[in-house]
Amino acid sequence: MTQLAVEDSRSTSAAPPIAPRPWLAAASLGQREWVRFIRQRNRVVGAIGQPIIFWLLFSAGLGPTFRLGVEGGAEMSYREYFFPGSLILILLFTAIFATISVIEDRREGFLQSVLVAPIPRWSMVLGKVAGGSLIAIVEGMLFLALGMTLGIQFSVPMLLAIVLLLTVISLALTSLGFVIAWRMDSTQGFHAIMSVFLMPMWLLSGAFFPPPPFAPGMSWISWALSLTMQLNPLTYGVAALRRLLYLNSADAPLPADTPQLATCWMVTLVFAAVMFLVACKIAGQRTTGDML
Repeated sequence: MTQLAVEDSRSTSAAPPIAPRPWLAAASLGQREWVRFIRQRNRVVGAIGQPIIFWLLFSAGLGPTFRLGVEGGAEMSYREYFFPGSLILILLFTAIFATISVIEDRREGFLQSVLVAPIPRWSMVLGKVAGGSLIAIVEGMLFLALGMTLGIQFSVPMLLAIVLLLTVISLALTSLGFVIAWRMDSTQGFHAIMSVFLMPMWLLSGAFFPPPPFAPGMSWISWALSLTMQLNPLTYGVAALRRLLYLNSADAPLPADTPQLATCWMVTLVFAAVMFLVACKIAGQRTTGDML
């Protein structure tokens, strides 16, 4: 009788199970990424400083020899052409810096604590990806202010559309970085993948140079290069940003072969959704070593 009373008291005094709160967990992880960014201010120099240097140096060096026909028969300067690509480069660098924390968290044991928490894996992925994307958007908007030196006139609807587009691109690139970083156990391996995959992905997006047009008698190298750039989903993010930047300009300096805005939005949204789903799926798998 006494034993039953003791067991009954233990059962009544036991704490009720804590219900999982995935959205709160995602918000906490996103806030953690932001706090880490605030404390590592040198990341701002790396993510914004290098694209600004690239934009100024390449504009000065390649500007005199750059000739590109645009819609309406006019011409555009290389400084105008390279500006959207530099903005996308900021998003790419920020995504790289943000997802490196996945490797660091695994090494420090924090990631293991998150994995055993009673939350779904998508909540963890959403927190990491949303936190990194928010940092990328803030840095991108700081660089966007330089667009006034090109004579770009910003309106409220235009800025809202650009912020929305930058959000989608940031989610896609950060999710892609998460997928790569999840399979890594060393930052050296992640930087190697960045050099041979992420940077060429940016270079072949029309951000640095326009794709060669398909023409009879073109070499197979030019044909393969043009096809690769058309199949690159980041190409449509760059093209959409280029169209939005000159949306209010009557004589918009756009390359003649720039994809339509609706097509760019569709491809970019699908790219972001697919990469986030892949990140959620891969987060539920065990990994024991590097990707290579």
